[in-house]
Amino acid sequence: MSDVSALTGLTLKDALAGLAERRFSSEEITRAHIGVVEAARPLNAFVLETPDLALEMARASDARRASGDAGPLEGAPIGVKDLFCTKGVRSTAGSRILGNFTPPYESTVTANLWRDGAVMLGKLNMDEFAMGSSNETSAFGPVVNPWRAEGSNRDLTPGGSSGGSAAAVAADLVLGATATDTGGSIRQPASLTGTVGIKPTYGRCSRWGVVAFASSLDQAGPIARTVEDAAILLRSMSGHDPKDSTSLPGDVPDFAAFVGRSPKGLRIGVPKEYRANGMPPEIEALWAQGVAWLKDAGCEVVEVSLPHTKYALPAYYIIAPAEASSNLARYDGMRYGLRVDGSSLNEVYEETRAAGFGDEVKRRILIGTYVLSAGYYDAYYLKAQKVRRRIADDFDAAFAGVDALLTPTAPSAAFGLGENNADPVAMYLNDIFTVTVNLAGLPALSLPGGLDSQGLPLGLQLIGRALDEGTLFTIAGALEKAADFRAKPRRWW
Repeated sequence: MSDVSALTGLTLKDALAGLAERRFSSEEITRAHIGVVEAARPLNAFVLETPDLALEMARASDARRASGDAGPLEGAPIGVKDLFCTKGVRSTAGSRILGNFTPPYESTVTANLWRDGAVMLGKLNMDEFAMGSSNETSAFGPVVNPWRAEGSNRDLTPGGSSGGSAAAVAADLVLGATATDTGGSIRQPASLTGTVGIKPTYGRCSRWGVVAFASSLDQAGPIARTVEDAAILLRSMSGHDPKDSTSLPGDVPDFAAFVGRSPKGLRIGVPKEYRANGMPPEIEALWAQGVAWLKDAGCEVVEVSLPHTKYALPAYYIIAPAEASSNLARYDGMRYGLRVDGSSLNEVYEETRAAGFGDEVKRRILIGTYVLSAGYYDAYYLKAQKVRRRIADDFDAAFAGVDALLTPTAPSAAFGLGENNADPVAMYLNDIFTVTVNLAGLPALSLPGGLDSQGLPLGLQLIGRALDEGTLFTIAGALEKAADFRAKPRRWW
């Protein structure tokens, strides 16, 4: 098989089957993907392409398969969000301050993927230090969503911060991609690009070697084309890591085995507080359609209450910047990355950080430093942590009576690049349905449910109990089958 579109249009599952059946080699499918990545540069999804390394990894993969030593992802070309440190390959977190930093070590998540035979096509664009909801804070410029509204040539956001990962999957540039989610950065881009993304339980995937934003909220996960593809990737990405003190012990389930099971008899909660003022009718209609699909699949759907939801966004935007201000103090121009000389040590610090950090990162550092300062710690940070506890309690109470929750993923379809730049609060509202999950450390999955009137994808979100990703995959598989979402972006690049 040599037709490029036939190879790049495969799901991860089908590509792995084709590789196992020797219908094509890893080198062939990798070359096909390298070609489409080069052709798709107008999307700006990649900040670094690694074609030579990809071919080297593909040939090694073909050799392993020939010797009967194939791993679960053997020969599959994927992309890596530039927040993951990759040994010998530049890793920038989308920021100028890291310069040409080339890590001498591999993140645990990517090491797990290479162990299982995956091939790296390159590093994917992202909001700077994962701070953003539109991929416009990247030092490498914004990613352009491969989707466009019907009859329009306007460039749209793919969402953020994992915009490069979502755009690359949606445009068939990769078979899957790593991503991270601190307040919705896997699920919101998945919703805006018609892809599937899962943020697993906090601690399911190791954070070692992932550039930190807010350590108690950050979690790695995959973005893929189908629910089953996401399950396959998540299994390889997961696992206990002694190098990460927050990594959860225990065996990793075969997540893909849950896809295709019947959800009959499961109780699904619909949180009444997620009916936000001004919610577009199309989002409301999709949510109602999701409820109908679940009832048809044999689920019982009940209304539940998460009373502290309205405090989640303000609490998140206190806790996350507070942790960011602490984590980003290490970027001082002394040991690695950008260094701007000055007449004194303080001036070096000031000039380096002024030149190296973008506006959104500076804003969040300032907010975080403010809420941690002596006069405001109790009034803001401590109060936000108490709200976080209440939000977790809300979920505990809800899950006493239901197996999962169904909500919209994002409050809108993809919006235009530059549309919300003048109003940071309007941008932050993109996370209104997603941040609660990070505050509580729970797993949540977004999958495409349909198109809006402009032909743009809309996502549904499933939220589950801690360490119960399996149930999410079962329900998501049923929703995916009912939605039968086959739409693809019209190729314009």
